[in-house]
Amino acid sequence: MTRPLQAIINLDAILSNYRYAKTLAGGAVVAVIKANGYGHGLTNVGKFLTPHVDALAVATLEEAVELRAANVTTRLLVLEGVFDAEALDTAIQLNLDLVVHSDYQVALLEQYQQGTINTALNIWLKIDTGMGRLGFCPRRAAEQYKKLYALSVVKSVTLTSHFACADEPARQENVFQLSAFDAAARSVQQAHNDLCDSQSETTLVPQSIANSAAIIALPAARRQWSRAGIMLYGSDPVVRSADSSVDKHSLACTMTLQSGLIAVRSAAKGESIGYGADFRFAQDGRYGIVACGYGDGYPRHAGTGTPVMVGGVRTCLIGRVSMDMLAVDLSCVPEAAVGTDVELWGPGIPVSEVADCAGTIPYELFTGLTQRVPRVY
Repeated sequence: MTRPLQAIINLDAILSNYRYAKTLAGGAVVAVIKANGYGHGLTNVGKFLTPHVDALAVATLEEAVELRAANVTTRLLVLEGVFDAEALDTAIQLNLDLVVHSDYQVALLEQYQQGTINTALNIWLKIDTGMGRLGFCPRRAAEQYKKLYALSVVKSVTLTSHFACADEPARQENVFQLSAFDAAARSVQQAHNDLCDSQSETTLVPQSIANSAAIIALPAARRQWSRAGIMLYGSDPVVRSADSSVDKHSLACTMTLQSGLIAVRSAAKGESIGYGADFRFAQDGRYGIVACGYGDGYPRHAGTGTPVMVGGVRTCLIGRVSMDMLAVDLSCVPEAAVGTDVELWGPGIPVSEVADCAGTIPYELFTGLTQRVPRVY
């Protein structure tokens, strides 16, 4: 018998969530599958989504190379762009879309000699409107657009930015960022119009600022392109206040982290379980050992009380999570035995609940799932 731990991935659920994102966004939507498809499997998710999506996005060139090697042919955006001439050459050969966020990346494009390769790139010009990570300041947007527009290696330019606080839609930072983005977009559009005057073919420069939270909760951020990440994987990132006007949609669950009991034990009052003897039974009890631990990506800081399902019954984790195992309370599951199924997160235990108990976010739980956990599609 193999170890019972596995992550069951529902690819149809990912597609359903993508289609919901499309319905809200009203325009084209990039499906973000970076970080091993948010733990769901980069190539499996990418190959499945390819016939159905407007574009895919990854963080790194290495991820894009892996997808192209797996015959993923759809439009593919690299969110960090490239960092040297060799990487740029690879991106051109693989027909990738690239984010450009720094002067050195513009210089790489300016220095590139196209040679015999006829492919030109779709560029996403990144503006820092308040996130503080990557991007040109808004007042430089038009200047950089003109430089890119003049290059034969550039086929198109989309203006893009990223929210810092879209998961809290009432935050004023969202208003400030949208205002800064719109100002940059106006300057870029004017520069584009000026460049096209002699050709009489002015078109709208595409824009993209909405991530998952903005797709759901900030309608003003929905532009020609939106980028759906965490919502594809069944997790709603929006923090709603009691008086929130943002409807909560039930996104489809895409991953069930499932294991089984590998031991069932009795304990007397006062006995402890696990490292540090952190948990002691207040009275005689019964508990089970589950084949899953922080070596598999289950959060080490999930404490006593974190919900789990054993044999379809909701119970909880007790004691510290070990590298390969954790303990669960069986006082309310008298029929549980070795081999009984355990759901660590999934349809019965939302991943957000586990994340809250561990003081983290669903993104970290999904992407932290290690390679020793088999993915079953």
